[in-house]
Amino acid sequence: MTLTRRLADIVGAANVLTGADTTPYRRDWTGKYSAEPLAVLRPGSTAEVAAILRLAQSERLAVVPAGGRTGLTGATSANDALLLSLERMNRIREVKPEARVAVVEAGTILSSLHDAAAANDLYFPLWFGARGSATIGGVLSTNAGGSNVLRYGTTRALCLGIEAVLADGRVLNLMSELHKDNSGYALKDLLIGAEGTLGIITAAVMKLVPQPRAHATAMLAAPSLPAALMLLNRLQEATGGLVEAFEFMPRTYLEQLRDRRPDLGLPFADIHDVTILVELGATAPRDTTPLPDGSVPLTSLLEETLAAMMEEDLILDAIIAQTEAQRAAIWARREAAAEITIGFGHTVDTDVALPLDRVDPFLTRALAAVEGIDPGAATNTVAHLGDGNLHFTIFPTRTDKVLDEALTEAVEDIVTDLGGSFSAEHGIGLSKLSSMRRRKDPAALDLMRALKTAFDPAGILNPGKTVPDATS
Repeated sequence: MTLTRRLADIVGAANVLTGADTTPYRRDWTGKYSAEPLAVLRPGSTAEVAAILRLAQSERLAVVPAGGRTGLTGATSANDALLLSLERMNRIREVKPEARVAVVEAGTILSSLHDAAAANDLYFPLWFGARGSATIGGVLSTNAGGSNVLRYGTTRALCLGIEAVLADGRVLNLMSELHKDNSGYALKDLLIGAEGTLGIITAAVMKLVPQPRAHATAMLAAPSLPAALMLLNRLQEATGGLVEAFEFMPRTYLEQLRDRRPDLGLPFADIHDVTILVELGATAPRDTTPLPDGSVPLTSLLEETLAAMMEEDLILDAIIAQTEAQRAAIWARREAAAEITIGFGHTVDTDVALPLDRVDPFLTRALAAVEGIDPGAATNTVAHLGDGNLHFTIFPTRTDKVLDEALTEAVEDIVTDLGGSFSAEHGIGLSKLSSMRRRKDPAALDLMRALKTAFDPAGILNPGKTVPDATS
């Protein structure tokens, strides 16, 4: 019996794609990584995933899981491997409003979970531009962050339980709805962020939170990043921690936005060196109930705080959204970042995390380093400033792998010196293997390799990703 026939017996012939039918799955969203999978499989249940892995184990076939394929590191590249697309496993099994959890399958689109939560007057607080295509399995496998990490944490903090299939086809049932469970090793947390190298996540229990009754959203210009951080701290104190997003857009980004997306407009007549998107979210009636004059206390508090800082010359200009349409327009300017970056063609992408008070020194030093290595190279930066995560992108003057590595290493040197990390929220995949080899603690790498071997002795799960080989 041919391999294709055996796979068809598991998932049905219509869900085994070969040849030209695999074309949509061969390239990732960035276009940087392309591959020729042996076949694309679309299982419809955990049992089918388990059967596929038992077959793959017996035949020593590599298996690469994929969700929405909107990742940026090549983690779903599946050359000579079975690409396991979980797109059919997209059921929201249950929403439990009283417990504030949702039980969802790995192929569930992030925006679908947003809609299901909203239907129960709740909110799933993981938010980023690719929410219309990214899947729960994907965001768990990369431990995605997004704009709301400042208040709610990364995906790992939003997950209570995991269901996963191991390399030998056994189903690991960790579908706990508990907020506390100290019964041994935190295996769930090992699977989150492992990019499918330890097991295939098939379902999860995700936390929900109360739906905000009001948002207060503004764009402001600050004289410096330290001044912006002062504003963040004051807002956190004044609101009791209601800041949901605090996003940084420098002059270079807004210039590129003006040139590439003029339809979105600019927040101010002049482009400033430091522009911040800030958003507060509240549920309490005292913060969200309109007053007789029509004002909303949460918005008034934001206005008062910004006005006070303007008097101290710590804010240069500000606009506050008065309607949902204005709020959407503000967010559209920030969420155009990926589109703008991809539009430049060849890039060196970095996704770094730094202590908040070291973001400004990092940018000063990184910009100087880029100019010193590749005079004339352009850069683009957007940042989740509230949690210290910067997407610092370089547009080299030429396509040259040696130059790319030199630029990457220079950025890493600065990040390491400032106590940061070379990877914040995009994962490792293929693109950061060299960074892992250079920067990860050797003892940590040894433990990661040992864990990989323990979970996947034959090395069939997303091989060549995330953990660099000891001999390479």
